[in-house]
Amino acid sequence: MSQAPTDPTAGNAPSADPHQRRREQRGWYVYDWANSVFMTSVVTVAIGPYLSELACAQAGAPDTDACTGGAYYVHPLGLELHANSFYPAVTTVAILLQILLLPLMGAMVDQSRHKKAWLFWTAAVGSAATSAIYLAGDSYLAVGALFLIANVAYGASLVVYHAFLPEVATADERDRVSTTGWAVGYLGGALLLVVHLALIVAHDSVGVTEGTAVRIAIVSTGFWWVGFTVLALRPLRNRIGALAAARPGRPNPATSLRQLGHTLGEMRSNPHVILFLLAFILFNDGIQAAIRYASPFALQDLGLGYPVLMGTILAIQFVAFGGALAFGRIARQFGAKRTVLGTLVVWSALVTLGFLLPAGAPVLFVALGLGIGVVLGGTQALARSMFSQMIPHGREAEYFGIYQISERGSTFLGSLAVTIAVNLTGGYRVAIFSLIAFFILGGILLWKANLRSAIQGAGNELPTRI
Repeated sequence: MSQAPTDPTAGNAPSADPHQRRREQRGWYVYDWANSVFMTSVVTVAIGPYLSELACAQAGAPDTDACTGGAYYVHPLGLELHANSFYPAVTTVAILLQILLLPLMGAMVDQSRHKKAWLFWTAAVGSAATSAIYLAGDSYLAVGALFLIANVAYGASLVVYHAFLPEVATADERDRVSTTGWAVGYLGGALLLVVHLALIVAHDSVGVTEGTAVRIAIVSTGFWWVGFTVLALRPLRNRIGALAAARPGRPNPATSLRQLGHTLGEMRSNPHVILFLLAFILFNDGIQAAIRYASPFALQDLGLGYPVLMGTILAIQFVAFGGALAFGRIARQFGAKRTVLGTLVVWSALVTLGFLLPAGAPVLFVALGLGIGVVLGGTQALARSMFSQMIPHGREAEYFGIYQISERGSTFLGSLAVTIAVNLTGGYRVAIFSLIAFFILGGILLWKANLRSAIQGAGNELPTRI
């Protein structure tokens, strides 16, 4: 992969030239376009039902309807799991690995002069593992292992990707750039999902089974991810931050580990950063769990089919595109913190309605999905931009490594809770309602966090509105 010349004078500050900043921002948006298809087509739609179907078949269930609530078990690595709980169990393990690996990786990226290469290779590993699922056949263990690798690589690539945000946008541009990137990602996810929906709905007419159509959708996601990653990297620049300048040469894991320990100790002197991260852990738990387990909940608990599910997810992408841009504008008027607090009230209402949804009611499910689409992108994009304001210059990847494990750590708790609930009940409905606690508690902690103090404590310029 070709590398743009490293800029030794710019440090990690955004370019003073607005034209150069806009060019880099457009490249940054393209990576959201590239990677969002993994979350949309694979995580949200395809992999949960597909992996559950493979596990249920291995357990001897005649179909997934019989598997839900039935006594059908698989035994990966000698453990006894209900077949429907294998997917959340794999997700839980993937998240645990990210919690262990991502902070160290972030510290290593900050010591590197080749951040673009880190982004390329993490995306390349994730896309290769995703595409390889096509070759795994009916082996639920092989599919689970490849999804685990892809999930870890996806999280690693986001650490590097997020670390570019303070380099391509000034303090007052962050909310706009972050929400625009999220919106562009939704468009990319929607475009590929249209193709996947058409393939799965018309699988008989093209001469393939539904399972094969799902596998084709997954492999095409991997190619899309890596292809657009190459285009995204072209306008971005490698910069030499403070840590990279102080430690020339290849990043050293031992040095990076010591630096990470220093940073964690340093964060104790800025307690409102920690309070923000705790709030994010909680409310993001609800968001991530809703995304990851909507698919098996719709197909198994509500008895809806792939066309309804994928049509709903597709509609969510278009609504979320507009919602992300709208909440970016709202944040410029009222501040990001107040805007996110408002979205958490909406999230609490939505998961309550989700718990009450009757089975076999596609119109109500679509309506619920549209409501989720309105707040989905705005909540996450504004949380990302808020945290970027609290990072000392030159420490972007390290701090976003910690941010990413806060995101994955919260999903770890949610996935663990879902795994236990599904293992006990055989379905997803009970787990869905528990998410309201995460939105309420996360909102309380965010309300108490003094973002102005956290930004000033990091030595950064205050944006016009917080």
